[in-house]
Amino acid sequence: MSVPEPDRFEVARLEKLHAIEALGIDPWGERFDGHRPIREARDLCPAESGTIGSEIRVAGRILLRNNKGKLKFFHIQDWTGKIQLMCSKGDFSDEQWKLIELLDLGDLVGIDGRLKVSNSGEKTIGVSKVTFLTKSLAQPPEKFHGAKDVELLLRQRYIDLIYNEGVLERMLQRGRIIDSIRQTLRERGFVEAETPVLHAIAGGAAARPFTTHHNALDMGLYLRIALELHLKRLMVGGIERVYEIGRVFRNEGVDSTHNPEFTMIELYQAYGNYETMMDLTEAIFVNGIKAISTPAAADGSETGDASKGGLVRPWGDKQVDYTPPWPRRKYGDLFREYSGCEMHDAAAVLAVAQQHHIPTAGKHPDVIVNDVFEEVVESHLAGPVFVIDYPATMCPLTKRKKGQPEIAERFELFIDGMELANAYTELNDPRLQEELFRTQLAGQPEEDSMAKMDVDFVRALKVGMPPAGGLGIGIDRLVMLLTNSHSIRDVIYFPLLRHEKPAGAVDTPPAPEPPTS
Repeated sequence: MSVPEPDRFEVARLEKLHAIEALGIDPWGERFDGHRPIREARDLCPAESGTIGSEIRVAGRILLRNNKGKLKFFHIQDWTGKIQLMCSKGDFSDEQWKLIELLDLGDLVGIDGRLKVSNSGEKTIGVSKVTFLTKSLAQPPEKFHGAKDVELLLRQRYIDLIYNEGVLERMLQRGRIIDSIRQTLRERGFVEAETPVLHAIAGGAAARPFTTHHNALDMGLYLRIALELHLKRLMVGGIERVYEIGRVFRNEGVDSTHNPEFTMIELYQAYGNYETMMDLTEAIFVNGIKAISTPAAADGSETGDASKGGLVRPWGDKQVDYTPPWPRRKYGDLFREYSGCEMHDAAAVLAVAQQHHIPTAGKHPDVIVNDVFEEVVESHLAGPVFVIDYPATMCPLTKRKKGQPEIAERFELFIDGMELANAYTELNDPRLQEELFRTQLAGQPEEDSMAKMDVDFVRALKVGMPPAGGLGIGIDRLVMLLTNSHSIRDVIYFPLLRHEKPAGAVDTPPAPEPPTS
């Protein structure tokens, strides 16, 4: 692949790079110890203008430049915030002033100076020394506008993080939410595990897997579609509270709530059930909200919703109240309420499906029930609400309700019609598990998941797995929700995109469809 010729902006920056080198300065910087986060520097600024504060050392990227002859102003940003710099020519040697005149937007610099507040009330560092740390050869974008820039921002996420307000803070919030999940589980005695990404059998969910090949062993493998079955093996082995936060891969479509590569947490608690998992889900969400409720933005101003640490959070133009306990509604009751019929009345369900143009040919009656539920019921689930007690045939890894073998002890958590979590009272009867696997596998296409029985998992159950509750949460959707982001791509650092078009390439229109007879 050929390297493109530098544009005129890059040529101008290269000239400045050479000028910096001519001053005897390494344009790629060196170690810079002792600098403080910019947010901390802002906190240390004097309260009144005209007051000179303490000495400070910071480092960051230049985002704004304002030349006023012998007085130059810059704004720099690190990952905690922004602050203004003021450079007066009389405070510098000739060599330092030449360096200051060569500074470009996007350059990384180290700053020594004193904190102060400008006459306009802006928190400022009166600079006494500039240490050059890295030359930026790329021209910063002037501004983003229109939908055509979305791909640029996603493909060049580093640009998005630097120049698009709020993106960096949102991604840092993602990290804080994940940290809070680990802390919540650590406090309850859970152990974090790492299980294989490459599986000989794609199991634990109903999804189409990605396939690969191991050359040395000459065997086909799958990228995992779920974390479940290996974690349950660990529970059989005696790890009574176990979880994994890991990447999962499903060879399916891309939309605002789906990415083929995504992050999940799955956890299992011996001697619990799906009610135990509801309590734990509430704790995970509440603690995640608390983890991102600190009122600090990249520019040092306050941010967050009006509740400031409360459990009411914005979601689009709505407000969601996460104060526990959350409602628990039975699947069958919701089905009756919004479809107008009982889920066990096959003829009535079929009529509702046809009314909503839901395909039914060749489908199991309970699959049609679930299709109707998704179409008719889910949009009404404002939430947070636990939908509990699903049709058993849809849940091959779930324990049946005592006295109601047609009902599985499963819940899904819904908020504004979006599914956020899935949990079971785990099935630990190896005989029933094997029977359900065989029933589920019948007629499955070879390329789909679970087209082969995981014999070793059944063998593990025969050793004896304790009664348990299990929970799965999509991390990306959770972060979407808590940060009020309406596309999963906004909370994944590098979402999957089509191949980048070569410069100058023109979109080829799709071929016309053949006429229908």
